Amino acid sequence: MNSGIRKILVIGGGFAGMTAALQLSRQGFEVDLVEIDAGWRSYGAGISLHGSTLRVIKQLGLIDQFMQEGFATDGVELRGPNDAVLMSIPTPRVAGPEIPGGGAILRPALAKILSQAVRNSATNIRLGMTFTDISQDENGATVTFSDDSVSRYDLVIGADGLYSTVRTKVFPDAPKPRFIGQSVWRAILPRPDGIDTITMWMGPKLKVGVNCVTADKVYLFLTEDRATNEFVPPETFVETLRGLLERFPSPTIRKIASELSSEHHIVYRPLEQMLLPRPWHSNRIALIGDAVHATTPHLAAGACIGIEDAMVLAEELVKGSDLQGALTAFEERRWDRCRMVVENSGRLADIEIQGGSREEHASIMQQSMRSLAGAI
Repeated sequence: MNSGIRKILVIGGGFAGMTAALQLSRQGFEVDLVEIDAGWRSYGAGISLHGSTLRVIKQLGLIDQFMQEGFATDGVELRGPNDAVLMSIPTPRVAGPEIPGGGAILRPALAKILSQAVRNSATNIRLGMTFTDISQDENGATVTFSDDSVSRYDLVIGADGLYSTVRTKVFPDAPKPRFIGQSVWRAILPRPDGIDTITMWMGPKLKVGVNCVTADKVYLFLTEDRATNEFVPPETFVETLRGLLERFPSPTIRKIASELSSEHHIVYRPLEQMLLPRPWHSNRIALIGDAVHATTPHLAAGACIGIEDAMVLAEELVKGSDLQGALTAFEERRWDRCRMVVENSGRLADIEIQGGSREEHASIMQQSMRSLAGAI
């Protein structure tokens, strides 16, 4: 390989880690993927994807599977709390003229598509496994695993999420994830009448939206202000989410509230963010995805930019003349885009918490989506 490396370890089998392992193995690198969860499970409800994410999925040769399992549409519709349409935001078809500008899919379904592709690749997968130590020298990294085995690698990629242990090992003074004062509720529901694309209702202190994950199901999300990050008992999920939905006068949302039940796979999560200043690598160890730029879901771009990271890193490792140059080039291509997503998502949260300008909120969304449609 041009970057002078052959053997790579990917730590973490989430969306970014799976994409990295898949693309790097296809480029001829010898790849090990370790994932701490022996069941390689994906939790959560649905996930919204920008056209730029669909572009990467197409590059991976997986767009047909996505279209079979998920759903894709054009545009984003913003409504007031009572169904009045405030604005329609276009979503360019960046993945190709035949592929809509955005989409959504059940998280487990996307994880299954990617994990099956990784299993079908040359990647060596080790589940129920993590690392216990990494030591580096100028020629490589020696990794000790939780089963006491030891292996040598030219490059280690940390794709182990918001609370990355690789980040803690390499950058012990890195900023910690920060609770932003909001939480998100998610659920999977029957598709409401009249919903043709991703639709959001903007209330005075709440925002709720739906996005089609199949032809007959939608992924619902609702952001709620919370001053503190307190535990919410699962047995209260239905009652609490119903009460929040009932604050909207929209007949569509009221109907969803009246029919809500424990069968709708309700998930609650406090929202945290973290942006690691450059560099994102140290000698033979590099970080991607939530390990370096964990964002809130206000732009629905967290998984998007992590998946993009993996593709860009693979490209730079193939064309780079040396490893450090390739890693630096990767960061230069990713920094502004990922920082924009984290910072703009945070600003959208601030506007929602403070009851700020809807015009500014819509403008930030438009500008961000325009940027995300650009080349990576």
